Amino acid sequence: MHGILSALLFSSTLFVAAPAAAADGFAAGTTGGVGGATVTVDTTDELLEAIDTVGPLIIQVSGTIAITSKQGVRPNKTIVGLGTNATITGGGFDMYRSYNVIIRNLTFVDAEDDAINVGQQSHHVWIDHNTFVRPVDGSIDIVRGADYVTVSWNHFAGTDKSMLIGHSDGASGTDVGHLKVTIHHNWFDGSRQRHPRVRFGEPVHVYNNYFDGNELYGVASTMNAGVVVEANYFSAVPYPCYSTGGYADSGPGRLVQRANIFTASGTCQAGGTVVEPRTYYSYTLDPASAVPSLVQAGAGAGRI
Repeated sequence: MHGILSALLFSSTLFVAAPAAAADGFAAGTTGGVGGATVTVDTTDELLEAIDTVGPLIIQVSGTIAITSKQGVRPNKTIVGLGTNATITGGGFDMYRSYNVIIRNLTFVDAEDDAINVGQQSHHVWIDHNTFVRPVDGSIDIVRGADYVTVSWNHFAGTDKSMLIGHSDGASGTDVGHLKVTIHHNWFDGSRQRHPRVRFGEPVHVYNNYFDGNELYGVASTMNAGVVVEANYFSAVPYPCYSTGGYADSGPGRLVQRANIFTASGTCQAGGTVVEPRTYYSYTLDPASAVPSLVQAGAGAGRI
């Protein structure tokens, strides 16, 4: 494990873009633990007590901490790794009717379920500059009516189910009108699928990500979801996008694609109209041609 993590942390000497100082996209305005005390944790008990504390708190994670299953995070928390090697191993974090949460600069290794679950009407969550390695299930799930989430500058290192938005084809009652998510400047590095897989959410905005050798597919928009895919770089991805034909047992979705680059990749299946992300927030695109170097240099833990 140590060899893998060392390679992830020090794999690039390219120019590193300056990390965002605050949440952007749909999570704009998320402040986490600002206004609360700052604590440093380096044991399991300290971490679990801190994330279960009522009120705002900035939690600095030092070293490697082992947890099990998915541990609940109360509202108004910032969980941030110190330095370049802060690691959560064996488990992950769960947002259940939580809000205003920031998770940054952590490496998640061997989570026995999901590494991060944003569920049950949770909202305003910023997941930024983390690295995900070998979760048993998903790296990130955003489900059950969750809303206003940004996933930025993360490194999905050979993961299988990278990101699920909308957990079930039968969840229209809780999910329609919700699941608004921004996904930008992530490195999907040899990860297999769900970058993301979307049901019902609109708009889901996927921009300036590096899709790098994804075996099964890049993005899937299903069950009438609305996804905008723009200015991404797809390299060696046989199926960059599913949408109008559905995927697996899920019905068709809508997908708009523009300004993407496809190298040694298949065709991005697109069709229908989608609510524009600019209806909700402003953003600036990097050119798709610059995405591989920017993202490899800047994404993942240890880069803020």
